[in-house]
Amino acid sequence: MGAIGAGLAVLGAGLGIGMIGKGATDGIARQPEAAGKIQTAMIIAAALIEGVALFAAVIGFMSIGS
Repeated sequence: MGAIGAGLAVLGAGLGIGMIGKGATDGIARQPEAAGKIQTAMIIAAALIEGVALFAAVIGFMSIGS
């Protein structure tokens, strides 16, 4: 059951990062002068999502052994 939870966490993170990328490209297309700020915010948000997904995957894999 833990492997399913880890897989769902990684799947959710992938979808979330994809949505961030879509929003960032839309924002840059609308306001090219704000590209630097949008890109910085996008990278920070993607890193935070990736960190949460890593913790969720580790917890999921750890629960397999118990």
